[in-house]
Amino acid sequence: MERNGTVAVIAGAGPAGLTAAYELLKTTGVTPVVLEESGCVGGISRTVEYHGNRIDIGGHRFFSKNRDVTRLWEELLPNQGAPACDDILLGRTPPLTPGNPDPEKTDRVMLARRRISRIFYLGAFFDYPISMKPRTFLNMGLVRTCRAGFGYLCACLFKRPERSLEDFYVNRFGRPLYRMFFEDYTEKIWGVHPSKISPDWGVQRVKGLSLSKAVWTTLMKPFRPRGAKVETTLIESFAYPKKGPGQFWETMADRIREAGGRIELNARVCGFELDAGGRIRAVRYEQDGETKRIPCDCFFSSMPVKDLVRALPGAPEDVVRIAAGLPYRDFITVGVLVRNLKVRNLTKYKTVNGLVPDCWIYIQERSVRLGRLQIFNNWSPYMVRDWRNTVWLGLEYFCSEGDAMWTMPERDFIDFAVGELVSIGLIRREDVLDAVRIPVRKAYPAYFGTYAEFDAVRAYLDSIPNLYCIGRNGQHRYNNMDHSMLCAMEAVRALRGEIPKSAVWEVNSEQEYHEQQSAQE
Repeated sequence: MERNGTVAVIAGAGPAGLTAAYELLKTTGVTPVVLEESGCVGGISRTVEYHGNRIDIGGHRFFSKNRDVTRLWEELLPNQGAPACDDILLGRTPPLTPGNPDPEKTDRVMLARRRISRIFYLGAFFDYPISMKPRTFLNMGLVRTCRAGFGYLCACLFKRPERSLEDFYVNRFGRPLYRMFFEDYTEKIWGVHPSKISPDWGVQRVKGLSLSKAVWTTLMKPFRPRGAKVETTLIESFAYPKKGPGQFWETMADRIREAGGRIELNARVCGFELDAGGRIRAVRYEQDGETKRIPCDCFFSSMPVKDLVRALPGAPEDVVRIAAGLPYRDFITVGVLVRNLKVRNLTKYKTVNGLVPDCWIYIQERSVRLGRLQIFNNWSPYMVRDWRNTVWLGLEYFCSEGDAMWTMPERDFIDFAVGELVSIGLIRREDVLDAVRIPVRKAYPAYFGTYAEFDAVRAYLDSIPNLYCIGRNGQHRYNNMDHSMLCAMEAVRALRGEIPKSAVWEVNSEQEYHEQQSAQE
């Protein structure tokens, strides 16, 4: 499309920022200039390579109920048209799209992967979400099972006012199951007890799932028509780029540059100039030790809200206070290469060398700080240099910048992380071949601190006519990757005058959005 001289500056080259730039180039005459603080694209959806093995930071399933998002994924990375290497070895037949790329011959392809995520608790595996199978009750034991049943009945009869995330979980699962499967894990993630966290987080992440829905889903599965709608939490398969999610964002960045957009790396937004009408007319950023200035007609922000407000001149004192108090949770991934796991595959699913089939495992053991364990071989065998003979793991820790975990020397942290896996019986120390630590700042916007006052910050940001807040950090909302992309698409539509700017904030806020596709989709 012919450019019209209008410039949009975009803060952040993560899913929201890159999608905004791509949509601007496709549907408007606006030229996007993306300013990315780090030295790579993709944000926390990037892929990090270490000694030929690739790490998916955080784990990213490519699944969405929104067809505009899925069409964009397929536009840049088509679904596979032939089996992947592990499919061939195991004799599996994944969903294929005839005429599409063969992952054994090209990298530009999405794989169809089976979604298996379980909970590791009491030294055993539990389905996630909790299922009503005999194995679940055997793992829990008779006493815990009885307590869970009575607790759930009490929760059905006596609903609590939902003032906190604890209330939210107890109402849906009962107190015993909440104590077993949610309380400790939630505190690992956020560093505070669920009773001090807003229930908004549960509404967004659990998305209507309850024990009754888990039971109903289990009972009705044999009778469910192919393609029937299910809860997002209950999806059974997803798409995944051959070389990890970063491959998708690197492909999109290349397309943006080819179409005339700019992406500036190591460029930190540090200030703004406003005109008499309160519009952003220029952005200042630091790059290569210099402070630079770029005039703009509009600004899309996926930078943290606290940093955005701090950089805006003349922001009201109360808004500055609230924004400064918005908390974040930081994140550390430890990549560990092992010969094999100590635990074996006892499921019905065929795997290479008896590897457990999970993409990730939620670690509920109270004795360790480890929150989640990724197995990259199961995401995509092409993520692992020697996928037939080694297992590439991602150990995920939630922390706060500056705390004891964050400041621990890398070698000490790796030893600590490996020791935790050994202590819960998942690996043998002598099987460890290599390891690396990767810290990630501001990975998760948190729902405590001054979050309860966030509406005042939003109202102020909305008063700036040419400012569009998008993405996880841009809206201080725990969006999935597809929600961040949809935010960006809606923001571009708002710029084109097709919808009000307020619609950008509605993505991932309504319960109906999570539970069913809209008629427009």
